Amino acid sequence: MGGSVNEESRLQLERYLQLVNRRKFVFAIPVILAVAGAGLAAWAGHAVGVDPGSALPALVNAVHLAATGAWLGPLPALALLLVAASREDGADGRPFAVLAVRRFSTWALAVITVIVVTGVWNAWNEVGGVPGLVGTGYGRLVLLKVALLLPVLALAAWNRRSLLPRLGGDGATVGRPAMRSLARFVAVEAVVGAALVVVAAALALTPPGRHTTPDWPLSFRLAPEVTWNFPGVKTQVLIGAQILLVGLLALIAGCLVRRWRPFMLIGAAVLLVAGAQQTLPPLAVDAYPTTYRRPSVPYAAASIAHGASLYRIHCANCHGPAGRGDGPASAGLLQPPADLTAPHTNDHTAGDIFWWLTHGVGIVMPGFDAKVPEDERWDLINFLRALSTGEAARSLTDIDEPERPRLRAPDFTFATGPAQTTLRDYRGRQPVLLVLFTLPSSRARLAELAQAYSDLRSFNAAVLAVPMDGGEKILSRIGASPRILFPVATEGAEDIVSTYSLFRRTRAPEGALPNAPMPAHMEFLIDRSGYLRARWLPGGPQPGWSDIKVLLAEVQALSHETAVAAPPDEHVH
Repeated sequence: MGGSVNEESRLQLERYLQLVNRRKFVFAIPVILAVAGAGLAAWAGHAVGVDPGSALPALVNAVHLAATGAWLGPLPALALLLVAASREDGADGRPFAVLAVRRFSTWALAVITVIVVTGVWNAWNEVGGVPGLVGTGYGRLVLLKVALLLPVLALAAWNRRSLLPRLGGDGATVGRPAMRSLARFVAVEAVVGAALVVVAAALALTPPGRHTTPDWPLSFRLAPEVTWNFPGVKTQVLIGAQILLVGLLALIAGCLVRRWRPFMLIGAAVLLVAGAQQTLPPLAVDAYPTTYRRPSVPYAAASIAHGASLYRIHCANCHGPAGRGDGPASAGLLQPPADLTAPHTNDHTAGDIFWWLTHGVGIVMPGFDAKVPEDERWDLINFLRALSTGEAARSLTDIDEPERPRLRAPDFTFATGPAQTTLRDYRGRQPVLLVLFTLPSSRARLAELAQAYSDLRSFNAAVLAVPMDGGEKILSRIGASPRILFPVATEGAEDIVSTYSLFRRTRAPEGALPNAPMPAHMEFLIDRSGYLRARWLPGGPQPGWSDIKVLLAEVQALSHETAVAAPPDEHVH
């Protein structure tokens, strides 16, 4: 009797499969429509808004949505089929249930892999990094999705390994109990999947982490680029890395070898924790809620010049007129003020400095929250950044050295008659020769540049001239001869000169003075990415660009660069 039932079930299954094969095209139509609908929804999501110039984020998101539907859609029907087949009167349905589960298991493995890969790519693209992941509402929702998905993956792996092989066993003692257990697990998986959909809907209504100011929740951050050269750090990290390596090998061995597995896994966990405790603290620095806050004011000459005036009012008394920590009030302080020209200023984020300016530093430095508006605090930060960059600019020479750290050139706006232009307008198109000149001492040099202008243009270089002694009636003061064809700033010169004079210091002894001499003429080469690459100050120990051929050679080298660095951010971080 049992044999006839099984034979009848087998025949029913074969007839069902033949029917499915004949109607595959009909069944494929709703699948195609569903995939198309999910894919089109991606073009209305954050993927397009984060990177509107590229179709790749939307395509990846479309694949992610379609794969999610292919995973979650069959789960309710599969759970109902398993429940029906697990009953005593469901013998006819058990072959269908076994076949459906086995096929779905293989299908789900591929689909989940696609979901994980595209989900990680989407999250990183829309969150923008660890600060956005930990410090924004969008990032925390992404972490919630991960927390919901990981148990589902672990449960699916256990089902595939434990329950799936038992489905074809004896109906009463093995197959049906396995189907009941699997039905419950599939139902739980469907509920968690629905929760994931709810979280995804909340993500769609939340601004992406990349477009949100992170509120950093930890008192530290990892900054190996800052601490790597501190004494003892390399040794501690090397020792910790060896411990981590041994722990990782123990973890792999514990997963592969059954004997002594619990002890090996416990030992691996201990080694991994010990290695992390040895490796991570030396790479950490203090952090604050505003550490990753994005400045609201661009790093530009107007902001830096205004910040310089604020510095003289609020900071110079302690930190000194040149920022070296030697102000008249510094002698009476318990802790000497910081040297703001030192490299450590740029080791801190703009958000770190914003926190100190807002809330103060201990009992030594008061906060300026009530005295200085927020935008002006960012102006002050821009000035401090430029001040520290000015110290680094002492290494600039008339010959570009590719291995030298690149210094971002502050943006600026200038007018030539009725037209206004910014330095940023040349980004990605041309290197710029910025000439700061004084009349009448620079007249001969302007004549040389005017004669070489056609050669400079042939190398795709732009020349911008800025008077250091004021732009009033500058064109009439230059005169008609020589004929100047390159732009000469008639407005905006004061801010440009105030900012770029911070980069006048050299390695000569006078360059270390608090008030280094102000040259009457300066020339800077700015590459297509917006970085200061070379500088010439007349009267130095080397002739430099006084030979115009040397300048042309440098311009030609910058114009022919193939590996162009990523442009600096509009806002200094």
